[in-house]
Amino acid sequence: MRRQAVRDTAQEVAVRRLLYAAGYRYRLHRPVPGLPRRKIDIAFPGVRVAVFLDGCFWHGCPEHATSPKSNSEWWRRKLDGNKARDLQTGRALTEAGWTVLRFWEHEAAEDVAASVAAVVLACREEE
Repeated sequence: MRRQAVRDTAQEVAVRRLLYAAGYRYRLHRPVPGLPRRKIDIAFPGVRVAVFLDGCFWHGCPEHATSPKSNSEWWRRKLDGNKARDLQTGRALTEAGWTVLRFWEHEAAEDVAASVAAVVLACREEE
């Protein structure tokens, strides 16, 4: 598991490049308010938008998630814990007034960047 990329995954870099090229400025890997050991992948602190780019295996994608055959009980607890942590993180951010966006790693970077840009723009117009 140590070899798995925690940050700067291919999709994350692609989405960031598209957002930056479109003129959006963001912060990377910001701590979640009240949960300092958890990080927001891409944060727009001014408008309070948090973007998470979740891996299909690690976060239980309904389309692509697989269940390992060896040591299956340990893996089930591990992956269920990841999903529960995702829900708790999203809830904490929402209660703190943030808009939480979650995307799967299999989603096209162009589509993700367009969705994020639309939400950030809408939040800026509300201010």
